[in-house]
This record gives sequence, C-alpha cells and structure tokens, in this order.
Amino acid sequence: MASGEGKKSGEGKKPNANAKGGGGKKKEVKKETGLGLSYKKEDNFGEWYSEVCVNGEMIEYYDISGCYILRPWTMAVWETMQTFFDAEIKKMKIKNCYFPLFVSPGVLQKEKDHIEGFAPEVAWVTKSGQSDLEVPIAIRPTSETVMYPYYSKWIRGHRDLPLRLNQWCNVVRWEFSHPTPFIRSREFLWQEGHTAFATKEEADTEWILIPRKEFPLGVHPHTLYTHCEGYMVDDYEVLEILELYRRVYEEYLAIPVIKGKKSELEKFAGGYYTTSVEAFIPNTGRGIQGATSHCLGQNFAKMFDITFENEKGEKAMVWQNSWAYSTRTIGVMIMVHGDDKGLVMPPKVASVQIIVVPVPFKDADTQAIFDACDATVKTLNEAGFRAEADLRDNYSPGWKYSHWEMKGVPLRIEIGPKDLANKQVRTVRRDNSAKVDIPMVDLVDQVKAMLENIQQNLFDVAKQKRDACIKTVRTWNEFIEALGQKKMILAPWCDEMEVEKDVKARTKGETGAAKTLCAPFHQPDLEGVSCFVTGKPAKKWSYWGRSY
Repeated sequence: MASGEGKKSGEGKKPNANAKGGGGKKKEVKKETGLGLSYKKEDNFGEWYSEVCVNGEMIEYYDISGCYILRPWTMAVWETMQTFFDAEIKKMKIKNCYFPLFVSPGVLQKEKDHIEGFAPEVAWVTKSGQSDLEVPIAIRPTSETVMYPYYSKWIRGHRDLPLRLNQWCNVVRWEFSHPTPFIRSREFLWQEGHTAFATKEEADTEWILIPRKEFPLGVHPHTLYTHCEGYMVDDYEVLEILELYRRVYEEYLAIPVIKGKKSELEKFAGGYYTTSVEAFIPNTGRGIQGATSHCLGQNFAKMFDITFENEKGEKAMVWQNSWAYSTRTIGVMIMVHGDDKGLVMPPKVASVQIIVVPVPFKDADTQAIFDACDATVKTLNEAGFRAEADLRDNYSPGWKYSHWEMKGVPLRIEIGPKDLANKQVRTVRRDNSAKVDIPMVDLVDQVKAMLENIQQNLFDVAKQKRDACIKTVRTWNEFIEALGQKKMILAPWCDEMEVEKDVKARTKGETGAAKTLCAPFHQPDLEGVSCFVTGKPAKKWSYWGRSY
C-alpha cells in the first residue's frame, strides 16, 4: 500500500492579507516539502502508481479491500468526460435513465452464457438486519439482465423502436485478487448504453478490415468514414460510439488508442461481436482495454423475448447494441502521463488548470503581491480558465510548487516583487518544466496557447512512446522475443480460436499470458502472409500482448 498523504496542517487557513514585509511577528513557514514520492516510475511501477493516486489526492484507501474513495480531484475529471459524452449521445437521440442496483437470481440466471463470465464476481445480499433473506438478491455486475425484461415489456410494435437508453451508475464485481485503484476495483463508476433496433442495418455496422499499404505501422486515421482501396467503414451506432470513446481518450485524456475488433475468444459474452479502443502502458508492456462497443445481435432478444410487430404485421426480434466506459479511463491517464513528481493532468480535464503562487521575498509588499495574484485569477476565470491562487502564508513557495506538481496542475504562475514591478508573471509548465515570463497584457492569449500546447504535447509524447513499443512480427520466435521485450505486437494469424488458446497456454507465466488485444480496422497487406503460429494463410493482422 502506498504511504500516507501527509495531511497538511493549516490547509484552508486564510492568508494574513495585512502582513507586509518586515512588519509584525512572522509565522513559522514550512520549507521542507515532505511531498516527494518514495518510488520511481521506472523502478517500481506498481508502488509508484499507488502512491501517486493517494498523494495526488485522486483516491483514498477504504477499509474494505478493493474499494476506494474517489476524491474531488478525480470526480472533476470524470464529470468533464461525462459532460462531453452525455452531450454527444443526446445528439444521437439517446436518453438517460436509471435502473435499480439489485437483480433477482431468476433473471440473473436467465442468460447463462452471458452471466457465466461474471458469476465469480457477483456479490449477493443475503441478510436484512439479522434475518436471512428468503431469496438472496444479486448486485449488478452489468445491467443486461436488469434492463432487458423491461425492454420486452415496453417494445410492442415497430413504432416503439428504436429504444436507445443510457445510464450513469455504479457496478460491483467482487471476486478478484490484486485490486488496483481505477484499473481493478470492486465497485466502479461507468456509463452503459443499451439500444434496440428493428433491423440489423440500424444496429450493426458492416465494417471491413481495411488493407493499409499506405499507412505506416502504428498510425491509425481517426475518421469513421475511411476510404482505402475501394472499401469503407460505415457510420452506424457501434462505430459512432467507438469514435466518441476515441475522442474521450485522445482529445480529453491525451492518450493514443487503437480502434479495432475483438477476437471471438475475447468478445463480450453473449454478444455478436465487440469493438474496442485499446491503450498501452509502455512502462509495464501491457495493453489495456479502454472502452467497448458491442453489437449484441439477437441473442438477448431471444432470451428475454424482446419482440415487436413489424410494418408487415409480422412478429420479429429486435437487434441490440451495448457500450460502456468507466473510471478505468482515469487510471490509464495516471499511468501514461504521471512522472516521478506525481500526476500530470491534461488541461482539458484538470480540476485546476492554472495555480497562481505568490513569491514574497524578504521586505516585499506582501499585500500587493497577494492582490496581484487575486487579480490574475480573476482575469483568468473571467476568460473561462479554471484558475486558483494558493495564498496560504504558512507554506513556502517551494513547498507549494511541490504540492501542485504532485497534483499535476498543468500550469503554474509565479508572482514576485520583480514581476510586479515589470507588470509580468512567470509561467512554469508541468509537462516539461519550461519557464516563460509573459506580460500581464498578454496573459489570456498566452495562457490559452500554452494550455493548448501542453494538451497536444502530452498526446504527442504518449504516442511517440506507444509507437516505439509496437513491434511487427511474422514468426513465433519473433513473437516470443518481442513479448519478452514488453512490446505491443502486431502479427498475422489465421483467426482460429484454438490457436489463440494455444498462444495463451504457451505464454502463461508469472506476469500473465499473451492474448489478442484487437484486430485494427486498418490492416497491413495480407497477400502471401502466413499465420505466425501455424503457418496457415493469415486472415487478419491483430495486436497481441499481455494486458491488464
């Protein structure tokens, strides 16, 4: 477990606004930061990550293993992503709802193939006070079995379709070892969308794996409509939602992801097929599933009798999709961008984008400096930035620098006597520590440009590191060598489930087995290419690797 946060005595006290340099009895000013991390990212990634999550005030450990308190710094990130995503799905005529947390055992067992994968993780309520419940009640691990009996009730005719609902909620998945904040927890927040359509064409997307002779490896165009050699990826709901997930990761969290299709072995249990956005953590050499968008086909419609009368007066079954992303996104952000000073927050999601710190040297006019800090914050807030001033007078400027660096604030502004005299401020970037003095008259424009540059630089650096970890192989020996080097491996294969199972079995070890991550939508040429395992003609290129 990570070391404690080191609660800051005196935090929240008002500054002594009347104090001026040289006047009155001075308070003891704490100069030692005591904020440094005990572990380095390169040396002990697991301990570093836990420590950053706690010391950066993202989470606090709870007294039930695998459960975490999500602190305001975390919730600000989640709410920013929620605001974006919620507005986008409303443009698609998707409406929000809320279904209960509890599931009756009869409903839960109705779709055995689907629930089988979740069965070990289902938590049960067995008591009310001191009395045993006559029938135990499950707590939702996901909501298909909660929602679909009511889809069957509400959908009667073709005019009731499409039914497109989303809910923001929590889910509980209990049985596991090695809990990790955000990445693997017993309770987490997510959104889950569940939609029903009259036809396959409305729900499904006849997507094609596109030959990609012209694209360098690791470069993946982000358009939904991508023309290449006469093929096109069609824009239907499954990929519309997947594109929103890409935007959450790349535009907001500054994390590069790859869009693709899951293998039959890795797809959502009970689904028709699964698409995903896949991220990669270079420090651990592990892929991480960022979000998923599933075409469920008619499997759940059959199980829950979700039928309707079509325009011809005939009875038909609906076609369904489901899609979700969770607070796991925040863990990926911490892993990708964090460094040995703590968090590094992308400006778009940072709770505080700019922190203003007074630097009152000896005999300086402290009140004037404080007033300048307040005025700077006011100007920035009025321009639409999220800015705050740290005017606490019982901490030294150096302590404050370390504190806000630990919390990952993208830009620090320092104001001292010299800055006051020159009508300027000093800016310090969190991502690269660059220092620039800027005139107050240019404050808003230059801060805007800096934050945009920080956002882009975080993405560019993350993509450069990710791409350096991608290795293309064609043989088993090359695959094993790349796996040992903690690479994200692009390999041709015959798309046979037994082959994937064999790869898992042959690579199983203390650090986990290799598996397919996804088959990218944009494919290298397959002409004359053989499966790296069997030597049979390859049917697709897929990314492989160990994963979270």
